[in-house]
Amino acid sequence: MDNLRVIISGGGTGGHIFPALSIADALKQMVPGVQILFVGAEGRMEMQRVPEAGYDIVGLPVMGFDRHSLWRNVKVLYRLAVSQVKARRIVKSFRPDVAVGVGGYASGPTLKVAASMGVPTLLQEQNSYAGVTNRILSRRASRICVAYDGMERFFDKSKIILTGNPVRETMLLAPMTCGKARAHFGLAADRKTVLVVGGSLGARTLNEALLANREWMEGSGLQFICQTGKAYHERVAAAFAGSSSVKVLDFIKDMGAAYRAADVVVSRAGAGSISELELLGKPAVLVPSPNVAEDHQTKNAMALVSKGAAVCVKDGEAVEGLFAAVSGLVDDDERLAEMGRRMLALACKDSARRIAEEVVKLAKR
Repeated sequence: MDNLRVIISGGGTGGHIFPALSIADALKQMVPGVQILFVGAEGRMEMQRVPEAGYDIVGLPVMGFDRHSLWRNVKVLYRLAVSQVKARRIVKSFRPDVAVGVGGYASGPTLKVAASMGVPTLLQEQNSYAGVTNRILSRRASRICVAYDGMERFFDKSKIILTGNPVRETMLLAPMTCGKARAHFGLAADRKTVLVVGGSLGARTLNEALLANREWMEGSGLQFICQTGKAYHERVAAAFAGSSSVKVLDFIKDMGAAYRAADVVVSRAGAGSISELELLGKPAVLVPSPNVAEDHQTKNAMALVSKGAAVCVKDGEAVEGLFAAVSGLVDDDERLAEMGRRMLALACKDSARRIAEEVVKLAKR
């Protein structure tokens, strides 16, 4: 299709941004000359990561609702109104054939405005429990791409397509062996390794667990690669300064190498992280964040636990109990192998390409 123009909106965390970039990359491969404009939220990480990937982005002043202080939402509502006005100007100026929403603050006003202006919209719902924004937007959406079965609980069944969640292609194509991946992080090639990753922004509970279990980690005979997020990095790095078995990073750029180095992954249960674990067949100890809408991370995690592919530790029990769960897994090679096989069996492959195909179909229609 010539002169295809697509808006992709959303962000806030890597779990939204990286799938969005994967969809954009798939569209570029499928339709040479496609013009793609990202719409994000001002001050959020997409405003940095998207340009780094070579795409244009504009920001809206939208922000999330404050669940703890209702009076502060006066400012939130004002910014939402301003964002809708700005989104209308963006859609009118760019003239997209299709608008894609991947979740995050900016996707609400952008997709609402696009649909009201007659632009076909596609939603990418990453979680097993649909968020309020996507449920509202779904009423006027043309397609809804999902990663889990049973999503007709939330959406019109006729609009649903099971595609899985897109992940970073560079992660899947990383050529390193396990030993070389460990060496890449300055670790021994022949020692079992645990990857602890709290998402692109870090996770307070996981970092507190690292600090509380420092002595056990140093004496366990295991190696650790830990992504802390910028806010926690200085404190955790200082605690493990000089350690030869614990590598502390604020952000891991080469997640493909990090996953390949790991025997077990400790992670939050965001949809993007789970999709990566499935595609790489990695056994996991999941600690769902309690600070998400409708507790959807717990539902994501239990979908894997029910299949025997992961272990779940509650956030409130993680500081004391997380590494007991890790220890119970890492020495059981047979169980690790079985969990890896079950994780891999849950994977949906070529998700970005499938979603890109749906975008092209909508544009043609």
